[in-house]
Amino acid sequence: MKKAEANSGGSKNVPSRDIVERTFEFAVRIVQLCGKLDERPGVGRVMMSQILRAGTSVASNVEEAQAAQSKADFNSKMNIALKVAREAHLRLRLLATANIFSDEQLQPLIQEADEIHRVIGAIIVSSKRSGEV
Repeated sequence: MKKAEANSGGSKNVPSRDIVERTFEFAVRIVQLCGKLDERPGVGRVMMSQILRAGTSVASNVEEAQAAQSKADFNSKMNIALKVAREAHLRLRLLATANIFSDEQLQPLIQEADEIHRVIGAIIVSSKRSGEV
């Protein structure tokens, strides 16, 4: 089965970055953020568990898709990854907008969550069109 890759810049001259590695790195950054949220009292601590689940689930589902037993299984796992990537993006935006955590610290993660869900969406579309996984 072919590994899903994400072009980080949309140009053929830009090297591809494997979506498995990209989502793993995102999950690590989410874990680090949640460690900081855990040190604070209040609503940030409650949101921490939701963000942790969504942010790490993206990587888990993308990883599972790599061992898919069929194209339908691959698409199913990637669709779940897409949904939780969108959820992580929303929850990060909520943290920033509600001033629970500084916008300056969250913007890179918010942007990465947005890019990841767009890349996963493109992988799904490409998979459905191409007939290969």
